[in-house]
Amino acid sequence: MAIQLEVIKSIPYFSGLSPNELDSIRELVFEKTVEQGEIILLEGELTETLFFIASGAVKVFKTSTDGKEQILSIVRPGESFNDVPIFDNSPNPTSAQAMTPVVLYGLKKNQLKDAVQKHPQIALNIIKVLAERVRQLMSLVEDLSFKHVIGRVAKILLEHAGDGATPGLRLTQQEMAAMAGTVREVVARSLKTLEEEGVIDLNRHRIIINDKKALEATAAYS
Repeated sequence: MAIQLEVIKSIPYFSGLSPNELDSIRELVFEKTVEQGEIILLEGELTETLFFIASGAVKVFKTSTDGKEQILSIVRPGESFNDVPIFDNSPNPTSAQAMTPVVLYGLKKNQLKDAVQKHPQIALNIIKVLAERVRQLMSLVEDLSFKHVIGRVAKILLEHAGDGATPGLRLTQQEMAAMAGTVREVVARSLKTLEEEGVIDLNRHRIIINDKKALEATAAYS
């Protein structure tokens, strides 16, 4: 398939570039398809390619020595997920796995370096992207340190429920536990509490939000 210019335009790295500049970037990018459940990157390995998501969702996570998984982020279309090893030439600090069928756009490290030199706007965009990534990690640390599990679960539901126009991402209770820094049983109890309060409905494998304001309040203050 041809690389879609609209996808390139949606990537924050290339914000503010002219049509001709975007075309020059498109010529450097290659496409890679990934099946659901496939590991894209492994923690500790070296990588030479920066990946952007054209479609689908990817989870970025770390695994402890005893096999416990902590999901750091879920990456959606337009976003990148392995920036750090590209810029500091170090091994991957995290692993990445496809949560759905995924289409990736890849850009080799040396080509990215050339693009930055030719288009200084990209360097400014990269700084902004990495600053936002730091904020996200600070927010995660704050949640794990200070929020009760039910507040973390409420925040996860709000972030991944969809907005009517964009479908939400279906998460298993195990995946929610890996995001909330807890175990599945605790997530199940939190969901049951929210259901008993009328905030959500648990409908087989779907979670329906009945009272978004109440869920926002739980996410903010619990």
